[in-house]
Amino acid sequence: MTYFDDRNKRQGQSGQAKVVVSVGDNHPQHGYQGQDARDIIQDARDEAFRIKKAAEEEARKIRQESLEIEKRIAQKEESLDSKISEVSKLEGKIEVARKALAQKEQELSKIRADLIEKLARVSSLTAQEAKKLVLENVEEELKSEISKRIKEAEERIKAEASAKSKEIIVNAMISGATDWVAEYTVSTVKLESDDLKGRIIGKEGRNIRAFELATGVDVELDSDIQGEVRLSSFDPVRREIARKALEWLVKDARIQPTRIEQLVEKAKKEVAEDMSEAGKKAASELGLYNLPQEALDTLGRLKFRYSYGQNQLIASLETGKIAKKIAQEVGANDITCATGGLFHDIGKTEVDKEGTHVQLGVQLAKKWNFPQAIVDCIAQHHEDEPFSSIESIIVHVADAVSGARPGARHEAVEDYIKRLTDIENVATSFPGVEKAYAIQAGREVRVIVQPNIIDDEGIVTLSHDIRQKLEAQLNYPGQIVVTVIRETRAVDIAK
Repeated sequence: MTYFDDRNKRQGQSGQAKVVVSVGDNHPQHGYQGQDARDIIQDARDEAFRIKKAAEEEARKIRQESLEIEKRIAQKEESLDSKISEVSKLEGKIEVARKALAQKEQELSKIRADLIEKLARVSSLTAQEAKKLVLENVEEELKSEISKRIKEAEERIKAEASAKSKEIIVNAMISGATDWVAEYTVSTVKLESDDLKGRIIGKEGRNIRAFELATGVDVELDSDIQGEVRLSSFDPVRREIARKALEWLVKDARIQPTRIEQLVEKAKKEVAEDMSEAGKKAASELGLYNLPQEALDTLGRLKFRYSYGQNQLIASLETGKIAKKIAQEVGANDITCATGGLFHDIGKTEVDKEGTHVQLGVQLAKKWNFPQAIVDCIAQHHEDEPFSSIESIIVHVADAVSGARPGARHEAVEDYIKRLTDIENVATSFPGVEKAYAIQAGREVRVIVQPNIIDDEGIVTLSHDIRQKLEAQLNYPGQIVVTVIRETRAVDIAK
């Protein structure tokens, strides 16, 4: 054990810090042992000094930063105290202002109450009555302004609606325009020679009687008309069947009652198929499907009917197209409008029944279980009933547009005026009639009688007599409704 080992041992026993320094093996050949120990101790002391110096420097910096933080905190506290003081002063001022405002409000309330009391005494009105009077005055002023604005809005809407409606109708007319040549209600069969007329008549007239009985038409073999036979009937379908059958008979040359019956039956089947196909084609052009077959067959009958030279099936199809286009433009039900337009004149096929084509068309539509909206379109397209929906109005407009466009109806203005004049002249030819007016393009005649000459019972007889005379003397399309009006007035003046 060396001197240092013994010293460290004693220091450890006495409770002092113990430093053990290993200087290698205790060997006689280490001659510099003591010198190395001192160097190590010196290095340790130097290191301890540097650590202490660094710790003191670090502590100094921390103290410096702490002082600066404390200084900033103190400054902020001073600023905060100042602001708190200012806020307190402002709160005090606000409180004072609030009290002053409350006092002013009390004073104003008192002044207002005094003024109301004085006004009530001067005007002899209570507060409630005065309030009502003021409101009435304001309402009167606003009424004028509101009325002015409503009028301006209505004028603007009318102008816009007029332009829009013209555009819609023009587009609908373009969409529904069709190219066709008008035909007239004359069915004739050309003959190679007038000798065939004798064969058509047959022995003792048996051939012509059999033909008229089988077809239901009248055969006119006028000697003044060379090379043709005329067929007349109110039913265009019968007339078409007769035309086909007679053309086949003339070509066949075997004109006899049995052959006549065979060819008439063949013509009936061919015409029925033609009508059915025409009805289906018209419906498909409008995109209408699942319609009753009976309705399509009846619709096809319009193919052989003409009014003022206008083919009724083409006219109905055109009306349906225009109605559908208008409905699409304005947002109405286009299927209802298309169906109503296509079937609006379907009553014209019922030539053997009494009633107007509108009434007969409504009966057919109900028979086929058409929706009520379509029935209304048919019933109201001539304004026989008030319009019940926008769809019925559209069908009415489409029918008017179709019939009014150039080329739709071929009746000269002079003939039209003469027809109406003739109807009125027939009505006024009876005694006791004061005035007569043909209206609805000759579909109705209104007769006004002298009440001192014709009584209530007499107007019934008069309407019947006028109807009979119209049927006997005039030719006209469709039917004419005779309406007799008797009116008695008593007028006096109080002075």
